[in-house]
Amino acid sequence: MDYNQEQFFRTQFDVPKMPFYMSYPMQNLYLTEMEYEKDMERMKELYPREVGKILECVEDECDKMEYEGSLMFDEYPDRLMLEMVINRIERRVNGEENDADMEAEQYRGGGRPPQGHRPPPPPPRGQGNYLRELIGVMLNNEMYRRRCRHRRCRRWW
Repeated sequence: MDYNQEQFFRTQFDVPKMPFYMSYPMQNLYLTEMEYEKDMERMKELYPREVGKILECVEDECDKMEYEGSLMFDEYPDRLMLEMVINRIERRVNGEENDADMEAEQYRGGGRPPQGHRPPPPPPRGQGNYLRELIGVMLNNEMYRRRCRHRRCRRWW
């Protein structure tokens, strides 16, 4: 094949030449996943400081839930369980986690709950509880991201 014929075929099919090692698309999937992760980390650095603290708590809870058969990877995650996770994160963000843990430990140890102690009423839904709503949105986003990564990785490796 001479030069003119090669140019003719190139313009007809517009397919660039590809090295033999690039003919397998599987090698780029891992690098693509790493690019997604780096890009997400760069975007998280732009969050305000207070939201960054909430994000750390959300990521810690998601790390605890990231195992095979977890609530996170269910086809339809249970809303009640998600609400319980949001409550846990909200207590951590507000600094109430240690107090609640100590009271629960006393109660489990055979002690009685303190006199006059009642659990706080559930927060009203959709009535200006913006911290709780923000935590819920961030938790859903993080769970979605990890579910997608889990599916992509499980499918190829």
